[in-house]
Amino acid sequence: MSSWYDSWADRYADWPSGAADVPFYVGLAREAEGALVELAVGTGRVAIPVAQATGRRVIGIDSSPAMLAQARARAVEEGVELDLREGDIRELELEAPAALIYCPGRSLLHLPTWADRRRCFERVAASLRSDGRFAWNAFAFDHHVASALDGQHADTAVPHTNHYSVGDNRVDIALDDGGTGSLWWATKNEWLGLLDVAGLRVEALYGGFAGEPLDDDSREYVFVARRSGG
Repeated sequence: MSSWYDSWADRYADWPSGAADVPFYVGLAREAEGALVELAVGTGRVAIPVAQATGRRVIGIDSSPAMLAQARARAVEEGVELDLREGDIRELELEAPAALIYCPGRSLLHLPTWADRRRCFERVAASLRSDGRFAWNAFAFDHHVASALDGQHADTAVPHTNHYSVGDNRVDIALDDGGTGSLWWATKNEWLGLLDVAGLRVEALYGGFAGEPLDDDSREYVFVARRSGG
């Protein structure tokens, strides 16, 4: 996956980001009294506004050297401090427990198996302090939408074609100029099961970044969890 992101890190800003998530994660960061950690930090799209709003350093983890290079350059331009580290979010290790760990941009969907996600959630739980929060968002997957997009070409700033694999619960995004990234979706119950096995508990589950209730028309899961015992 890192090589796919490496190949178009310089154009990532042109990809539709759903920037409505930034105020949500900034709000959580402002409430956190302790270390802030972003998983799959990419080019710093969310981490930089979080650092600006809080006046604090954000630790950012990503497996893509090219994305991290973009984040470093942007952080310098914006005059904020990011502690950027190349690494696998399934092997998260921190020097001290964090108050907030978050993963925006639906990035957890790049982990291909339930075992991969379980490992990530377990490492997050081990890396949070007792009252720490873990937040992320992901598609509330709709089979009908995925079926309609299957094989369709998107003539956007980053032209690509979507392919839907029903049997593997996977959507492939093939860039016109080479490289394919994949998203493996998960149901609400799968996310809840991952929290349970990791020893985390749900604090909130929204259908959008403005705190909308989750219902049958929601297109997004927005989760906030806490380490049990907090």
